[in-house]
Amino acid sequence: MLRIRTPEGVPFSFPLASPVSRMAAWAIDKLIVSAAWSLVSTLLGVLRLLGPDLILGISVVGYFVVSTGYTIYFEWQWGGQTLGKRLVRLRVMDESGLPLKFSQIVVRNILRIVDSLPVAYLVGGVTTLLNARAQRLGDIAAATIVVHEPPNALAGFSKLVAAKYNSLRTQRHVVARLRDRTSPALAHAALRAVLGREQFDPEARVELFRQLAQHFREVAAVPVELTEGLADEQFVRNIVEVLYLRPELTPAPEPIAAH
Repeated sequence: MLRIRTPEGVPFSFPLASPVSRMAAWAIDKLIVSAAWSLVSTLLGVLRLLGPDLILGISVVGYFVVSTGYTIYFEWQWGGQTLGKRLVRLRVMDESGLPLKFSQIVVRNILRIVDSLPVAYLVGGVTTLLNARAQRLGDIAAATIVVHEPPNALAGFSKLVAAKYNSLRTQRHVVARLRDRTSPALAHAALRAVLGREQFDPEARVELFRQLAQHFREVAAVPVELTEGLADEQFVRNIVEVLYLRPELTPAPEPIAAH
């Protein structure tokens, strides 16, 4: 279990991914990449006339581009997840709770070459066992960690957000800022606060949601009129809904033309 304090000042803990679960996710991704590469290599067959040495060089570079491009693309588009990680419920995060940067994703995936040496990710596997945060060399260089997401988190949340109206759904620009600027650590903290709200004493519950609401207002520059008269807890629940469930946004009403 890794305990960190987010840049917003919210303490939070994450269950670190085990080497076994990481290997399972890697194996799934490996199968996907191999299937994609088999199609690419078939297309490269038309270049055989150029000579075996040239074909070998093209194949080595091509496989690296396909395999590395796959992990970089999905980890960036899916917030630290590939298809394999999503199935095993793992996620790459910044080790300090900051939003994950594209440069971090590139670094950790480029260094897979070193972690995979001499065979079967031996260097990376040994490093995760010796590292307190279960980081391979690529994670250490990129300042990232891989965490396990509880399987029932979103299932439980789906039962909590049955509200018919969420004022944020009409504010596309606010939601875009929230999704862009909210760190994974703060998002997880808000989700767990909503799911476990009944476990807090009344005073602690009010204070927790007050702090979370204030952080989100500052992060996304939420207009005052959107939260006026809205309880902090309900505001945070609305935030978690648009961050995790990503419902279709309601189009903003057309402005009334002046006459």
